[in-house]
Amino acid sequence: MNKWSHALITGVLVLLTPFSHAAPKELDRVVAVVNDGVVLNSDMEAMRRTVTLNAQQNERQLPPASVLEEQMRERLIVEELQLQEAKRLGIQIDDSQLQQAITNIAKEQSLSLDELRKQVSAQGTSWAQYREQVRRELTISEARNAQVRRRISILPQEVESLAKQLNEQQLQKVRYKLSHIQLKLDDDADKATREAVKKQVFELVDKLRHGGKVADLAMAYSKGPKALDGGDWGWLRLEEMPTIFADQISNQGKGAIIGPFRSGVGYHILKITDVEGLETVAVTEVKARHILIKPSIVLSDKGAQKELNDIIAQIKRGDQSFADLAKQYSDDPGSAVNGGDLGWSTTDVYVPAFKAKVDALPQGQISEPFKTVHGWHIVEVTDRREVDKTDAAVKNRAYRMLFNRKFNEEAQAWLQELRAGAYVEVLGDDR
Repeated sequence: MNKWSHALITGVLVLLTPFSHAAPKELDRVVAVVNDGVVLNSDMEAMRRTVTLNAQQNERQLPPASVLEEQMRERLIVEELQLQEAKRLGIQIDDSQLQQAITNIAKEQSLSLDELRKQVSAQGTSWAQYREQVRRELTISEARNAQVRRRISILPQEVESLAKQLNEQQLQKVRYKLSHIQLKLDDDADKATREAVKKQVFELVDKLRHGGKVADLAMAYSKGPKALDGGDWGWLRLEEMPTIFADQISNQGKGAIIGPFRSGVGYHILKITDVEGLETVAVTEVKARHILIKPSIVLSDKGAQKELNDIIAQIKRGDQSFADLAKQYSDDPGSAVNGGDLGWSTTDVYVPAFKAKVDALPQGQISEPFKTVHGWHIVEVTDRREVDKTDAAVKNRAYRMLFNRKFNEEAQAWLQELRAGAYVEVLGDDR
């Protein structure tokens, strides 16, 4: 950095009254130079107010002034680096995203928006300043998520192993009311007998799935020890039931049909007629399709928006279908070959900006163009459904636990790398 540019950055901002000889008044000053950005004294003062207020509310003692000053300055330097990274990635938080975030903040605190405004004002912060503070935090979060997510690798075996541990903990106190059908098949049975028994057991499963009564079918066909009781084994915990039954049960709920599965004596079918102590999970899955246009050196953000608006117009006129246009124009190769179809999934799998748009979009309506870290999109929700995801929920929980652990580790490593690779000059009061 040459002496002239350094003088410009470190110079004190002054307000001169043209018709008087009043002394210059300092408006703000630079505390630190961070690459091509700066941390201002006003930023430090704003953070000092926030930290002091939080300490008072939580009855905590602040560290010595010099320590506090260094901690605040370092935090602002790291935040500035993340904002610069967000700018490089083209991340922007629009007013609708900002308003949704503020609404969520109010809801989490059990406040109305008016009550939140009053609370912010009482803390000495204007509403405009508060909005920009939230926008800043959202921008930083998006940049961090975009960069750290790509560093994380989670193997399927890791998820399966942790999910198994969680299942075992959850199932310890669960009781199942089981019904059982057993078709006998000797090990030395000829091929024709084996095929006949196999065909019959699948026919019985089909009857159960289409409303057949397990008690009637057990009494008519089962060769198991509870056949005359309609196959009813009563209420059992996992440790109380035969191992061959326990090995087949994971997180299935009431009404689940398990099997057929083999043992040394033949084929078995289980039905869970009732369950106690099992937390079942029903979730909303969304079937969506999208078209992605990525800005480039030759295609600006405005150009990408215009291209997507032209595509929407073609769909509405009936010139071409959404699927055909996705195949032609979408920059997402994974979904483009399927007409933009993203398949069935919960919206948690999407990046925040895409998730927010899909969650709010009515079924059958094409969104306006919007931007995420991947580029510009239009999206349409083609269907929604409620599904029992008890077993999947445990795996999702295991995945989230692993992801959060690794995210925190990788986020810290990323921030350290960002800080180590930056040009930072801390300026004193005497400059």
